[in-house]
Amino acid sequence: MNIRAKAAMHWIDAQRGISPSRAKTLAVLRRLLAKASHNDVAAPGRAARFALGAPGVDDFLGGGLSRACLHEVHAPWSADWSAAVGFGLALARRVAPGRPLFWARQDFLESEAGRLNGLGLAEFGVDPAALSLVRGRDAEAVLRAGVEAARCKSLGAALIEIFGAPRALDLTATLRLARAAEASGVTVFLMHICAGQETGTLAKTGPPSAATSRWRARTQNSRALAANAPGPPCFAVTLLRHRGGAADRSWRLEWLRDRGLFHEAADSLSATLSGSVAALPADGQAASGAVRERRAAG
Repeated sequence: MNIRAKAAMHWIDAQRGISPSRAKTLAVLRRLLAKASHNDVAAPGRAARFALGAPGVDDFLGGGLSRACLHEVHAPWSADWSAAVGFGLALARRVAPGRPLFWARQDFLESEAGRLNGLGLAEFGVDPAALSLVRGRDAEAVLRAGVEAARCKSLGAALIEIFGAPRALDLTATLRLARAAEASGVTVFLMHICAGQETGTLAKTGPPSAATSRWRARTQNSRALAANAPGPPCFAVTLLRHRGGAADRSWRLEWLRDRGLFHEAADSLSATLSGSVAALPADGQAASGAVRERRAAG
């Protein structure tokens, strides 16, 4: 890993503690955001929407997704964590290319899912030097940091990573994020991991939220390149809700790093999807279902 990619990410720990500890942490966070504002150039004029780059998706969305608001990306199971985070990061990169990003996540996710890697971010098309990372002990600390970031006009986007169904993540919390985003012009992406695991279902509606759009992201095999090399990152996404527009539509989207946009994957990719296969017995011979049933009956 090069030195710049390894050391460029700024990060602090947002401790839960009470008054003195909390005030100190918020002061550090505000200094970090103020530094980003000081070093950043004036933000160019921004359109009300940003396109994803895939014409079929953008047409369905009426030109793209709205800026200066809250969007949610749900991962229904822990296995889909990387898909939700990757899709959210690509959206953040798309909404404001080249501008500073802010990421707040619960600290235990680093042991569960791994730390953010500077080289990996660079390979994904995100400059690690432009990313500020905050780790919080719980959802309350992460959401508090997210609101502070959403108020910083110099940021291109703010990403918030939450696990499970914490009490702190309620309608009031999402309203705070949405209002801060609207006031500052910063687009906020809330990546909610294992959103459906507690109930064992993939709920479409989810808890009440002030988000303008809600997406579900799941893992998807990438397209094979020459010599069977892995192709661009691919996501199976479903638009669950879109305020003021149609929803309940699914796509398979590739993220083209060099072009900084999404591309709708070809239908032929369906042949590469994982699926159930017959279990092999110890002798290596696969038996048909009918044969197994006759043996069981016998």
